[in-house]
Amino acid sequence: MKKLLLILIAALGIATAAQASEEGIAWDKAPNNVNDLPSLQNGAKLFVNYCLGCHSAAYMRYNRLHDLGITDQQIKDNMLFATDKVGETMKAAIDPKQAKEWFGANPPDLTLIARSRSGHGGTGADYLYTYLRSYYPDPSRPTGWNNLVFPNVGMPHVLWQMQGTREPQFDTRTEHGHEVKSFTGWKQVTPGTMTSLQYDQTVGDLVGYLQWMGEPAQNSRVRVGVWVLIFLGLFTAIAWRLNAAFWKNVH
Repeated sequence: MKKLLLILIAALGIATAAQASEEGIAWDKAPNNVNDLPSLQNGAKLFVNYCLGCHSAAYMRYNRLHDLGITDQQIKDNMLFATDKVGETMKAAIDPKQAKEWFGANPPDLTLIARSRSGHGGTGADYLYTYLRSYYPDPSRPTGWNNLVFPNVGMPHVLWQMQGTREPQFDTRTEHGHEVKSFTGWKQVTPGTMTSLQYDQTVGDLVGYLQWMGEPAQNSRVRVGVWVLIFLGLFTAIAWRLNAAFWKNVH
């Protein structure tokens, strides 16, 4: 019995070590920008300029950006690259056949990407925030880039000029006879046009917009929900007092 328990403990340790080596780096906490209009406006601009060339947001219309304080004229002047109508949905400019040929698969629609990527490591926003800050040069990949969060990713690092190039640093150790690599940080190789803090803030703006785009009504829903809870609280207090007054003289 004791031998069986030792075997099970060893097997569990090996599985845990293997899982740790496969899971990659932990997700960083994304800033909460869904109530910050200037941040969301900048995120929308970044999305149109850096993402919409390949990725669609087919369930999102340009005129929904009115909720962010962006006017029709601003949309027409700065954002309509793939269509000429503000009532159209955000469709990628790239031809799907060419995209599949270049990247191996048609880039996914991003309308709900922030909601679909949540997991045990955190929210979908946490995933995207970490992913967009975890690219590193890899000459073995067709695009020349790889990613710690999404190994062997087909998407190139479209924001590399802002961030510059970085290389991941690892600490290697042996656990239960298996080699395990632990991520320890990044080494800046070439500088970008932004400082590390500025780049993180820029990615935070973009991720905030992606999070907002997955549910544009979320801020209204939260506000309405608060008033509903206040109403229910007041109604409960009134009902409790009426109930006490009604039964006061009943024996």
